Amino acid sequence: MKTEERGLNIGRLAREVGVSTDTIRFYERRGLLAPPARSEANYRLYPPGDIRRLKFILRAKALGFTLNEIKELLNLHHNPTATKAEVKALTEEKIADIRQRIIDLGRILATLENLADTCDGHGPADDCPILAAIDGDEA
Repeated sequence: MKTEERGLNIGRLAREVGVSTDTIRFYERRGLLAPPARSEANYRLYPPGDIRRLKFILRAKALGFTLNEIKELLNLHHNPTATKAEVKALTEEKIADIRQRIIDLGRILATLENLADTCDGHGPADDCPILAAIDGDEA
């Protein structure tokens, strides 16, 4: 039986999805991927379904979900008793989190713009009002 028929080795899985082998091992350690079967030579052999699972993880990550949230989404996705309400609630929590981060980033941007306005950009760095503000209590 060919290796491909028994599973994908880690290099092939990584190429299929466009990630590094280290990323696959990391997701495995975090419990996002089940530990794969092993070949007689002790190579990891991943089921073809892990391609779809990894793509799901990457899409969820691109949407801002944390690895713990992705694990929860995966559990809901593969739980026959899970409800749409559970998935929606998790998504709405993420929306609220993103809205708060946008507010926080707006504050950070305003502070940085104010700091940039205090510096004329000429002279030695040790006289820079931006560094002084970051070093002191003004920032």
